[in-house]
This record gives sequence, structure tokens and C-alpha cells, in this order.
Amino acid sequence: MKKYRIENFTKGWFIGDFEPSLIKTKYFEIAIKIYKKGDKEDAHLHKIADEFTIITQGSCKMYDQVFKSGDIVWIEKGDVTSFEALEDCTTTVIKIPSVMGDKYIV
Repeated sequence: MKKYRIENFTKGWFIGDFEPSLIKTKYFEIAIKIYKKGDKEDAHLHKIADEFTIITQGSCKMYDQVFKSGDIVWIEKGDVTSFEALEDCTTTVIKIPSVMGDKYIV
């Protein structure tokens, strides 16, 4: 058994083709992202990867829509979205495949 803390990984990303990583793989990335109310991420897109964002706690705004705990948002490559935490919010994010540098600020 091994134990880790999510805050010891870069922006919550803990599996993927980067360091630090629990498992280094080019096939996918996984992150647990923890936001405080009002936290934002700039509009961006991925040219190669699809991203699945699961709202596990709280609510947020993406695509000018409100999403809440239990919602799953499939962000297809080429889609442009931003992020705003409407309350304290936790997300689980999966990107397929894991590609370094595949985030383009719009």
C-alpha cells in the first residue's frame, strides 16, 4: 500500500505522461481539481485530446451553462470552454490521450 496527497501533484494531475505522476502513460491523464468559489480558468481548447470533467462536488460554469455535482461534461477536441467555480467545487478530469502542451489559451 502506498499513500499520496493530491496537493503534491501539479494542479491535481496525478496520472499521465508528465512528472510527477503515479503512473506515467501516454494513453490518458487523470486529475482531481479543487477550486474555491470564484476560481477561474481561461478559455482554452485541446487540439488532440478529449476531456471528460465530472463535477464531484459543488457547481461551476462551463459553456455558459451551470453544472452541478453528478454532471459529466465531455469536452471534445477543438471545443473552446472556460471554467468558473460558482461555489467551492471539486472535479475529476480525464483526458484521452495524455499529450504534453495540448492546451491552447484562446
